Amino acid sequence: MPSPPRSCVTRIQCPLSSPSLGDNRSHEARLRQFIQEETGEDPSMGLRLVKTLSGLLPQNGYQVEAILAQGPCGLEVQEVTPPGHGYPPLGLAVDLGSTSVVFYLMNPATEEVLASRSYTNPQREISEDILSRILHASDPAGLEQLRKMVVNLFNQAITDLSSEGGSHPSRIHYVTVAGNTTMIHFLLGLDPSHICKEPYIPVANRFDLVRARELGISDLHPAAWAYIFPNVGSYFGGDLLAGILATGMHKREAISMLVDVGTNAEVVLGNRDWMVACAGAAGPALEGGILSCGMRAQPGAIERVEIDPNGLNFKVIGEVPPTGLCGSGIIDLLAAMFQAGIVDQTGKLVPSRAPDRIEEVKGEPAYVVWEEAGRPKVYITQSDIKNLIRSKGAMYTILNVVIQSVGVEFQDIDRFYVAGAFGNYVDPAKAVTIGMLPDVALERFQGVGNAAGKGAIIALAQRQAQKEIELICSKLTYLEMNVRGDFMSQLTGALF
Repeated sequence: MPSPPRSCVTRIQCPLSSPSLGDNRSHEARLRQFIQEETGEDPSMGLRLVKTLSGLLPQNGYQVEAILAQGPCGLEVQEVTPPGHGYPPLGLAVDLGSTSVVFYLMNPATEEVLASRSYTNPQREISEDILSRILHASDPAGLEQLRKMVVNLFNQAITDLSSEGGSHPSRIHYVTVAGNTTMIHFLLGLDPSHICKEPYIPVANRFDLVRARELGISDLHPAAWAYIFPNVGSYFGGDLLAGILATGMHKREAISMLVDVGTNAEVVLGNRDWMVACAGAAGPALEGGILSCGMRAQPGAIERVEIDPNGLNFKVIGEVPPTGLCGSGIIDLLAAMFQAGIVDQTGKLVPSRAPDRIEEVKGEPAYVVWEEAGRPKVYITQSDIKNLIRSKGAMYTILNVVIQSVGVEFQDIDRFYVAGAFGNYVDPAKAVTIGMLPDVALERFQGVGNAAGKGAIIALAQRQAQKEIELICSKLTYLEMNVRGDFMSQLTGALF
């Protein structure tokens, strides 16, 4: 009974029959027919590989091993080796983010992750802001600079992870990449200029399999394929499709919602029969980029805050002196200040509630979280609070517009999947307190970590995932927040 490979790349034993006068098939036909009988699929073979068969097969008594990979037209034979000389073919799953890029080196056949590493996106040297990068790419030389930055990072990561995982780059036969629409355009060298202006059109939504080396990813197997997750809209990229794949919400009968907060807030609502999705700017303040003392979640960042009758308590990443506030700490702080009456319902600081901590900083009222002689203060200003209220208001409004578009209530949603660092570290109860997430039973919230990375891993380990992604795309209806009047009208009501 034929057994099709489950993963995108795998190795099989090929004990072929020896040729004779009664069986004078060519080397290619002999190998092809065996693989067809084993897998139930007719594999393709490139000329580079066919050239090796005339020496390889007879020299090894027609007992060989073959590495098979999912190609554009089905299975492809990528390598044939003597028995016992083969190696487990590896894959590289990539979450290509605008701030960080996460790589996973894995054995797709066993689903074992051999090594993983997160890198700062080198394009941040050009700008932290994705729109500024798009402007930089309006010049062909600028676009090429951005492309080379990320491609060079791929090659560096391949070297680093191969060494860490005890392997060699040439053993990587497959790459899957999940990223937002703009980042994928940068990687592929596509003009992103129309993504950010009406009518918000990317150059391409879907990408056929491409040889990784064609992209400039040069340090892996010469036949390695790269699968690029498709996008659905300018602000709804393959990273969110990978998140849907990771949660499995597209297979559930019950209604689920996926929320991924990064530079943008990306939201999907639906089940196995239908899905609606949208994205909008809601995350910058939560990433710390526009706050006086905001920072990424790294050593020195305050990640937890509590205010009780005995005073203020906080937890710092790395247990070092604090240097700022990361997203989870920001939400904790605002929720704690609101519950303690230090911030009123309009978001205004109330000095009488914390006279020892509220002082003027750079010409405006600020709440001082921490200070020590000789070190910069950590504080949150009135303007910071206003920016946070705008971000959390935009977030809640996006969720509200999505559920209203299909006529359901928050109480009808069985599961809220919260992705990314936001889902890993933010306390849902605190996010509910400040009106950022809906007030439903807390057990309905489920953090899913790096959903884009998990989806990219699944796309390596499961061949059918590429078809699943196409099916997900066919179910999705994308709502463009930039042109919806109800978004702007409801946003005003959420600024509290």
